[in-house]
Amino acid sequence: MRLPARVGSRGFTLVELLVVLAIAALAMSAVPPLFSAAMPGVEMKAAARRTVSSLRLARETAIRQGKEVALVVDVEQRRLELPGHRSLTFPKRLKVILEAADREMLDEQRGAIRFFPDGSSTGGRIILANDESGYQVGVIWLTGRIRMAPWSTQ
Repeated sequence: MRLPARVGSRGFTLVELLVVLAIAALAMSAVPPLFSAAMPGVEMKAAARRTVSSLRLARETAIRQGKEVALVVDVEQRRLELPGHRSLTFPKRLKVILEAADREMLDEQRGAIRFFPDGSSTGGRIILANDESGYQVGVIWLTGRIRMAPWSTQ
């Protein structure tokens, strides 16, 4: 027995497929500008979180080894350096500001936040900014506690 052929059933034509692909290509070309507009904020927050992680690692190392450990911040090179670990470099579009104790400033562009074996520190603040906003990562000198918060010039 033969099944009757369906009347009016057909697939897509090549022209229809090309039109759909052209529309999809147009939509995909409009999406990257939306992502790049959002990227600076995402990139900045990721850099701030990496800064928090580096500071916590420095504090934990000081406690574990029972000796002072200094995390050096190079503002000009946009880099954090922790002895014995890989340095962390920030994206070029981010502005890095260091507020640290005077005795911890190595020169105009470099300074350190030092942690002691009891968990305390010299304290300080690292600001990562892009235009008028960004994130600040602060270290409380008495407890060595590290906190991240939004930062703004307004």
